[in-house]
Amino acid sequence: MFPFRDHNPSGKTPFVTYMLIALNCLVFFSYWGELENYPVIAQLYTQWGLVPLRLASGEGYQTLVSSMFLHGGIWHLAGNMLFLHIYGDNLEDEMGHLRYLVFYLLCGIAAGLVQVISAPYSQVPVVGASGAVAGVMGGYLLLFPRAKIDVLFIFLIFFRIFSLPAWIILGIWLGLQFLNGVALPSAESDVAYWAHIGGFIAGLVLCLPLFRRLGGTVFWEQTRGHPQHPEAKYRIETSRIPKIIRRKR
Repeated sequence: MFPFRDHNPSGKTPFVTYMLIALNCLVFFSYWGELENYPVIAQLYTQWGLVPLRLASGEGYQTLVSSMFLHGGIWHLAGNMLFLHIYGDNLEDEMGHLRYLVFYLLCGIAAGLVQVISAPYSQVPVVGASGAVAGVMGGYLLLFPRAKIDVLFIFLIFFRIFSLPAWIILGIWLGLQFLNGVALPSAESDVAYWAHIGGFIAGLVLCLPLFRRLGGTVFWEQTRGHPQHPEAKYRIETSRIPKIIRRKR
C-alpha cells in the first residue's frame, strides 16, 4: 500500500513545505556523488548524523537537527519528501508558515530523542527526515482524520488505486511501526522505528493546542474531518495506446 496523494490540495501556497523539500534535496544531491565512497559518507554521517551514544554522552546536540536533512539514498529521500508533500501542505495552511516550521523541527527533535532513549549505546548514525515527517502525519491525523488519501495497492502483478480515509492509512502505518519496533531491537534494525513513533506522537501532542483553538470536536463536525478546501476530483483515464489483437492462423 503506497499513498501518493490526498484529495484536498492546500488553499494557500505551502512555502515552508516546498522549502523543506528543496533543502532536503539540495543537501542530498550535494553529496550524492560520494555515496559509493564509504569512508567519506561514513565520516559525513558520523559528524552530522544522530549517533545515540554521542548524545547519551552529552555531545552533538546539533545533530538532532542536522540529521533531519541527511538521507541514505534516493528512495529514502523520495519516500520522505512524497509523504511531506501529501500531508504537509494542509497542516501548514492551518498553522501558518512560521508555526509550521517550528512544529516540524520540534517533531524531528522529539523523534531523535526517542530514538536515543530506545538505543542509547548505539554508535550507528541515524539520518533522515522521517521522524519530522511522522510528526506531520500525526498532526494531520488529529486535524483531518477523514481526508481521502489515494493509495496504490500492489500485489505481484495486480495494481489498483483505492481512496481511503487518513485514519485508516495512518493507523495502519503507526501500527506497523509499533510491531516492527517491538520485534526488532533498535540497535539491530536499519530503520529507526522508534523515531517514527516518537515523531508521530509528538505531532499529535503539539497539534492539540491548535485543535482546541479550532473548536476541538466541533471543528471535526464543521469540516467532517476534512481539510477546509474544495475536494479535488481525480479520475484515471484509459490508455490511448491502441490495442493490437493477434489473430490465430
